[in-house]
Amino acid sequence: MSRALPVLTVLAGIIAIWYAAAVWMNATWVFDQAERAGTTVTWAEAIPQTMNQDRPLLPPPHQVGAELWKGFFGQAVTSKRSLVYHAFITFKGTMMGFGLGIITGVLLAMAIVRFRVMDMSVMPWAIISQTIPIVALAPMIITLSSQLGLTDRDVPKAIIAAYLSFFPVLVSMVKGLRSPDQMQLDLLKTYGASETATFLKLRLPASMPYFFASLKVAVAASLVGTIVGELPTGAIEGLGARMLIGSQFGEPLIMWAALFAAAILAGLLILAVGFVERLARKRMGVPA
Repeated sequence: MSRALPVLTVLAGIIAIWYAAAVWMNATWVFDQAERAGTTVTWAEAIPQTMNQDRPLLPPPHQVGAELWKGFFGQAVTSKRSLVYHAFITFKGTMMGFGLGIITGVLLAMAIVRFRVMDMSVMPWAIISQTIPIVALAPMIITLSSQLGLTDRDVPKAIIAAYLSFFPVLVSMVKGLRSPDQMQLDLLKTYGASETATFLKLRLPASMPYFFASLKVAVAASLVGTIVGELPTGAIEGLGARMLIGSQFGEPLIMWAALFAAAILAGLLILAVGFVERLARKRMGVPA
């Protein structure tokens, strides 16, 4: 309870601010309607009307919660209106990009640590690549994919997700693989260990805490990349597509529900990475 109390306090504060902002923003419509009707409305009368508008500027928390409940439990999971269905589409693209990002980041990190020329040539470009706005890069990737005959929409989404997720893995793995001190490296040389043995028995185990820490960042970045990749593809499936549909058709509840569904999915993915980390630490004999 002592650990949960600060979190609950912050959550209560956020909800209170959210309700206050919803009243302030949605009251504009209430007073405008009253002015058109030639009547006056007090704040006491306006506040209840700001809580259940069909198309509010800022939906209050209970409306978003109701839309989430309807999206998760009020529809069949195979329905195109189900948030479970759309979350699965986004999850599939996220995992494809996440896996590609891990492979790319780890391989580049190994090459950078092993070869100085890779460190001097590849690492600066990897850093520069992260300065390019993903919203500008995504349409280019989609256009190139279509020119190459890749009609599957999952491919450009996976590339965009991998583009965002490989960098945290790369930086953390380079740091982790270089974390053993010189005394440890000299000891293995004294034992006549080869570079492969040094990598497998010293560098790789030492990099695991850095690796799993980067995965928690990378999986969230991969989810963001997948959602961004769904926007310019003209996709009609996925949480990004639901956000776009809600924006285009003036349905803020759909947009907010998809946004919170994405946040829930991100939280579950990070918890899954933490679970795998605990299993790996237990397997390696390292205390959690």
